[in-house]
Amino acid sequence: MRWVFWMAAVVVVYTYLGYPLWLWLRARLLPWPVLRGTNQPAVSILMVVRNEENVLRDKIRNLLELDYPPEIFQIIVVSDGSQDGTETILREFACNPRVHALCSQLPGGKARGLNDGMQLASGDVILFTDARQKIEPGALKFMMENFADPEVGAVSGELMLGDPETGESGEGMSLYWRIEKRMRELEAASGSVVGATGAIYAVRKELLVDVPPDTILDDVFIPLNVVRQGFRVVFDPRARAWDLPSLGTEREFRRKVRTLTGNYLLLQSAPWLLTAKNSIRFEFVSHKLTRLAVPFALIALLLSSWVAGGLGYRVLFWVQVAF
Repeated sequence: MRWVFWMAAVVVVYTYLGYPLWLWLRARLLPWPVLRGTNQPAVSILMVVRNEENVLRDKIRNLLELDYPPEIFQIIVVSDGSQDGTETILREFACNPRVHALCSQLPGGKARGLNDGMQLASGDVILFTDARQKIEPGALKFMMENFADPEVGAVSGELMLGDPETGESGEGMSLYWRIEKRMRELEAASGSVVGATGAIYAVRKELLVDVPPDTILDDVFIPLNVVRQGFRVVFDPRARAWDLPSLGTEREFRRKVRTLTGNYLLLQSAPWLLTAKNSIRFEFVSHKLTRLAVPFALIALLLSSWVAGGLGYRVLFWVQVAF
């Protein structure tokens, strides 16, 4: 049982300490900077919504106020079977030539909404976002600077938890989230980010692929397909979107379950991720898949430390119980 204990310990330690340390060393030894420059391509902002009447009006206004030439960016909102006042709000903006709405009476899922929206997009770059988060005025311009580098195919912004007026809040800022943000920075510093921030990420239109119907994590599937085509996915912390620091315990739990489920579905719909076709296969396994093994490793740690015997293992067992 002692070998079970140590194997499980290796999984947990590698996931949250070993892999970030390896990224830190790689970034120091093999840096790969982004060649940013003045760049203002035509942009389509795409958002799929369902029953978002409480936040949609403010979000569209937020997008219209972005610091970017208005003549070269459009906003596409796909309503996926909304049954509240979402479509009424969209009709309020019908007179604005920059806002385009596509309303479906029956819900077909976010993946279908994204595919339909991408067909309407006229921009060279598509910015994906969600209804709830507020994007800073200069974020779009910052992101487009990265596309001056011909090797960059997608750019992820940064999600901040708190209020843009007062700064990031400590509430809801777990150690996990701090580690996650740091890992994305290190991945981008020497290669590609594994996935993107769903609230704010942009992709060259020519690199987009259809999203499978059962896809939950489009912000992982789409960027990984960019990498598959030989381009980089980078992270720009200057491009920021703000969200509430805490969504409530129940809603946060559902979000975590949704994310984990999405990782399993991703492997089902895109098995190539575990083959040589994925040039960042090692990073994908280390960043995404080892986390799926951590809960089982923690259970193995607890049980094996009790069965292994010996004072040291027994102390470790009670430490885990107390934690």
